[in-house]
Amino acid sequence: MTALLQLKNVSKSFGARRLFQDVSFTINDDEHVGVIGHNGAGKTTLFDIIIGKQESDDGTITKSTNLHIAYLSQHDDFTPEETAEDYIIRVANVMSWEVQSQCADFDIDEYRLQKKISALSGGYKMRCKLLGLSLQKADLLLLDEPSNYLDLDTILVLERFLQGFSGAFMVISHDQEFLRRTTTHILEIEDGEATKFNGNLDDYFEQKQMLREQLEAHAASLKERRDEILRFVARFGAKATKAKQAQSRLKQLDKMETVEVKPIPVSAKIKIPPPTHCGKVALIIKDADLGYGNNRILRNVSFTIQRGDHIVVTGANGRGKTTLLKSLAGAIPLLKGTLELGHEVSLAYYAQHVSEQLKPELTVLEELVRAKDTSITEQEAKNLAGTLLFTKDDMNKKIKILSGGEKSRVALGCVLLKKVNCLLLDEPTNHLDFQTTAALSQALHEYGGAIIVVSHDRAFVRTLSKKTVEVQADGTVAVYPGTYDEYIWSLQRRLRQ
Repeated sequence: MTALLQLKNVSKSFGARRLFQDVSFTINDDEHVGVIGHNGAGKTTLFDIIIGKQESDDGTITKSTNLHIAYLSQHDDFTPEETAEDYIIRVANVMSWEVQSQCADFDIDEYRLQKKISALSGGYKMRCKLLGLSLQKADLLLLDEPSNYLDLDTILVLERFLQGFSGAFMVISHDQEFLRRTTTHILEIEDGEATKFNGNLDDYFEQKQMLREQLEAHAASLKERRDEILRFVARFGAKATKAKQAQSRLKQLDKMETVEVKPIPVSAKIKIPPPTHCGKVALIIKDADLGYGNNRILRNVSFTIQRGDHIVVTGANGRGKTTLLKSLAGAIPLLKGTLELGHEVSLAYYAQHVSEQLKPELTVLEELVRAKDTSITEQEAKNLAGTLLFTKDDMNKKIKILSGGEKSRVALGCVLLKKVNCLLLDEPTNHLDFQTTAALSQALHEYGGAIIVVSHDRAFVRTLSKKTVEVQADGTVAVYPGTYDEYIWSLQRRLRQ
């Protein structure tokens, strides 16, 4: 086992805001490390420091000789005109034949390989980035939220790639199932500190609980000893025969260690404003062709969404899930057919990249107030911001300084404050931490309006789904009544036939 990377007493602040202090850990050549922490904890900044994009305020970073690090960021680094193949060749510094030899591993066909990468779906963009990463032959991979925008099939491909990777990697992710299947260690960034745990995510949760119980027991023991000393001093300190003993025990008290048991981080509990009243039917789409101009992506789409339906849209990347949501939201016109909203039905649409539409110079609160329904007061907007884990100080931060996860929470709050009775959500959990994802899942489960959601977070959709709409390879859609688990069962049964 060889140490590839060692951080010692690394600290980083932005003005008065301290991200982390005295962070120390080692990454060895055979370790697969999941990096977790709340949105804004500094996970992406830590990666930026490791690759030299940012400088730490203090501390040292030691890398092994000739260490080759490959980095997959959250943000696209495409040029406007380059094809997917051009991009992969550029980032991996390889020949075309090398790209061609491995593109099938990521299910990238020749047609998509020759398309402009900027025109591909979010999932296929990520596959191209992953292929470029794999071709770099790195000793250490740094991956920042790689499972975002990936369908289930591609997540499984990514998992197999990482499980079989012979080097080390650090991966930032909020997908619990993904971390369970790919990691051997967990690096937790919390309250400005970094702690590395052996084992996968379940081992981490178990160790975290055990350490807390041990710390609480130790703190209780010390408190009991302090109280005993103080009772002795109070009782005998004034007596000449006991004064020396009292002074001795007070000195013991001064020398006793102090154990701080940090409070458990506040979990999000999202409260969605109750939906306005509407008729029994929320939306009807009938005999519809969907797409862009002359490019028909979906055909003969027909289904009805009832008030209170919670529908998960599934299907491989590039088949048209986002096109379906955009069409239902009225963001793109139908090529053919009809779309009718029910009596007094109102829609709100959360797009994959909606956080990019936030105004950078506004504060968190100003952006939420700008988006809210007129019936909602500013105080109610503040209350929702609080349930999304924005403190009073956080509400005055400008959008431009927020992390990706924090921007996603603001964008989500903007949609929820519109007080509608039909929500269209395209990958709402991307960039959200464990706690916020779980809180959103529970809040949507309790929401009385209709929901149509695209998500590949397996735990999230399992809690939410009451029906499933599958976008199929031939451009049609099929509706499956029942839970997500029942849909998976029917899918597996179909594949066995």
